[in-house]
Amino acid sequence: MGWWFGRKSAPADVRPIVPAWLQSDADEVGFARSYSAQVEEVYRRNPVGQRAVRLVAGMLGALPVYAAEGDARAASQVQRDGLLETIAANLLLHGNAYVQLIADDRDAPAELCLLRPERVSVISDDRGWPVGYLYRAGGQAVRINRADGLDRRSIAHIKALNPRDDHYGLGCLDAAIGAASVHNRAAKWNKSLLDNAARPSGAMSYEPADGSVLTGEQFARLREELAVEFAGAGNAGRPLLLDGGLKWLPLSLTPADMDFVALKEGAARDIALAFGVPPVLVGLPGDATYANAREAGRALYRQTVLPMAARVLNALGEMLGDWLGPVRLAVDTDQLSELAEDRAKLWEQVGAATFLSDAEKREMLGFEAEVRS
Repeated sequence: MGWWFGRKSAPADVRPIVPAWLQSDADEVGFARSYSAQVEEVYRRNPVGQRAVRLVAGMLGALPVYAAEGDARAASQVQRDGLLETIAANLLLHGNAYVQLIADDRDAPAELCLLRPERVSVISDDRGWPVGYLYRAGGQAVRINRADGLDRRSIAHIKALNPRDDHYGLGCLDAAIGAASVHNRAAKWNKSLLDNAARPSGAMSYEPADGSVLTGEQFARLREELAVEFAGAGNAGRPLLLDGGLKWLPLSLTPADMDFVALKEGAARDIALAFGVPPVLVGLPGDATYANAREAGRALYRQTVLPMAARVLNALGEMLGDWLGPVRLAVDTDQLSELAEDRAKLWEQVGAATFLSDAEKREMLGFEAEVRS
């Protein structure tokens, strides 16, 4: 019933609903809270998050789309300039994708433009019904009405599921930010460990015969000398020269204490889970076999890519249908090699059904019931 929103009259007193990522950049319980900071942590700086997003978005962008009903121009419109791939990335990261339809001088759809989701906010009337969108860019805010004077939708708002918000979808960043922060900091810790000769250093013990302690000046000078002469990878293995009752006590950690592999693998699996990607497809060890990868690829299509594609194509088809007549966009799953085995099983089952006529079998397989001469 969402498409009726554009047909309600908009009163003069409308207000933009400002999303949380435009209200505050504060951190929450130690994790990045703002959208830009979360993208930096989960996508730009984390290899698992970036691989998961690119994998799903790339697969969705490469889907063979056709017009199952209506004008065939609708299918060519949605497959231009990587539109579907970018929509998928916005849905995964932000939870919202906004596509604006630009008409030509003949009042026909000429282009579908994707808007940056973090720059868009919903405008609602006093009853909470969406009547338009506010797009902020270059220090200015431009209003985009949901529909034109002929009740034709000029913008499609595609949302990921968000049970707690009526106007905005929920992306995967909040679910992945904790695991991504752990994964990134474990990598930093390992790098710091390698920079310090891949082992913990030790402790300096001061044990004079008279029981005195180091003065503040002596302590500061000793710390500076240790930092300059002995810290870092370039000083690995350099011998210490001690005097004045100083004694070096080397410390060591067990391999289990120093092992961050299990920690990083667990965090990586959580990141992949947040984006709906089987861990084997992002290169995690343990279950990386050809058989598992084949099953994981099929599961990724069935559980993540195709449901997202259906939501995106339905929204774009409804908007284009206002301009081109009734349109229904669909994915030609017969062209997906990952699903060929499922298709073969269906053909085998339908072919073996002796109680069905040839026309009924053709209809079940998606063909016309009768062959036209």
